[in-house]
Amino acid sequence: MTDPGITPASAADALAEIHARRDQAVTATLVPHWYWPAVGGLMVAFTAAVETRRPWAVAVGSVAYAIGLAAVVGRVVVRHRAQVRTSLIGVHGAAAITGYVLALVALSLGTGFAAEAAGLAWPATIGAATTAGAMTATGLPLMRYLRRVMTNRPLGGGR
Repeated sequence: MTDPGITPASAADALAEIHARRDQAVTATLVPHWYWPAVGGLMVAFTAAVETRRPWAVAVGSVAYAIGLAAVVGRVVVRHRAQVRTSLIGVHGAAAITGYVLALVALSLGTGFAAEAAGLAWPATIGAATTAGAMTATGLPLMRYLRRVMTNRPLGGGR
């Protein structure tokens, strides 16, 4: 049964409001554009510090990486309210994130091992730099894809 006081127009307005709120939640969930080069730069600096094989550089690089990463992630969490929303991300979104991370790890390892086999200096840093560049180039497209996945999901969290 329907309530005679609810018109089709008011139901449509309510549904539009629900969609607008979901879009707000999706936008708040996504990480900002600056996140990708910031994390990539931290990775490269840390890897370079480790590859110096100088204990003081490793110590300074480790502390700087930890502080830098905490600052970047903290800013994203606090200012951009990014968080995992399982009701929005769904299986497709989770698979995209997992595939993205695995591809970045494979790229880093493959590039690093290839650089080492070629006799290049600082092969792990080369691998990290390649991955940082890939993150910078592909982080926004990943976020656009996740936005589409989340906004196209049925209301109510269906698969």
